[in-house]
Amino acid sequence: MSKSALSHGKIIKSSFKVPGWAKNRHVQTIWPRFIQKRLPLSYDMERLTLPDDDFVDVAWGPKPQETSGIVVMFHGLEGSIKSHYANDMMAQLSVNGWQVVMMHYRGCSGVPNLKARAYHSGETEDPSFFLEWLHDKFPRVPKVAIGFSLGGNMLLKLLGENPAQKWLKAAVAISSPLKLSECAKSINQGFSRVYQKYLLTSMKDTLRKKMEYIDYRKLIQLTKSDVEEITSFTQFDEKITAPLHGFADAQDYYEKCSAYHFLSAIHCPTLVLHSIDDPFMNHLIVPKEEELARNVTVELSERGGHVGFMQGSILNPKVWLHERVKRFVSEALPVNTTCRYVSR
Repeated sequence: MSKSALSHGKIIKSSFKVPGWAKNRHVQTIWPRFIQKRLPLSYDMERLTLPDDDFVDVAWGPKPQETSGIVVMFHGLEGSIKSHYANDMMAQLSVNGWQVVMMHYRGCSGVPNLKARAYHSGETEDPSFFLEWLHDKFPRVPKVAIGFSLGGNMLLKLLGENPAQKWLKAAVAISSPLKLSECAKSINQGFSRVYQKYLLTSMKDTLRKKMEYIDYRKLIQLTKSDVEEITSFTQFDEKITAPLHGFADAQDYYEKCSAYHFLSAIHCPTLVLHSIDDPFMNHLIVPKEEELARNVTVELSERGGHVGFMQGSILNPKVWLHERVKRFVSEALPVNTTCRYVSR
């Protein structure tokens, strides 16, 4: 193999096989959220104070007696530990003996955060602080991270910004909006607008609640009624995300925070799982092999929806992601190695 062939990452075909009953991308996206039965899960919450005196809430999965490592999770837009993908992935990985932990972004744990600042697709400051805290707490325990959707974009950007990082041995990004501008266009078309409206309703509710105890007038010049009139992600990002977080406008935010630009700088083994029919995105977000760092692998399937990947029969449906992620994590954190005790 030539040196040039070794200098960049790979794009491979996924082993995911879509069943006949779930070929439609919207079935794939909606089924695990509203129809698939949740796996039982117990977890504990811990509050982490941030450098600006705000906080994030951290969800710890069941504590194993011994573990070969910690799996760190980052949820998607308006997600939480109660999100189907977070609950079920934590439950699946926990029974394999890994300690699983998830950081909620500001305001996403059900408790409003204290500052006007929130979170967004490229906000890596809080996650970096959390990972450093975790590293200080468990310096000898190896860690792997999983990012879902927005959390995947954020995680890839964070790894590209910190190529020499010591926090993580490996990472997985699932259904990540690698080009934010393209995703904002795609989700504003056809049936995908249903998802946009669902998420926007939650985002606007959170902002209106915070407006009751934080003075936003000097920051975004919007009233509660102005917020109500926002009907797309692009409008929200133009009027709220960008001014709140130091961007010139929505396009400036999209350009600076799209993980696509950071894929060539990642050093640790990284798997990007993506379905081409993802209704939140379009085919233009898929990078080329020469745009990937050597340790980055993009695994593509033709179908699978957004954080869907349902398999099996309609009477016994399964989420393919669970087994695929377990296989990847076990390569970085083998369960048969000398186990480590994780004391919280």
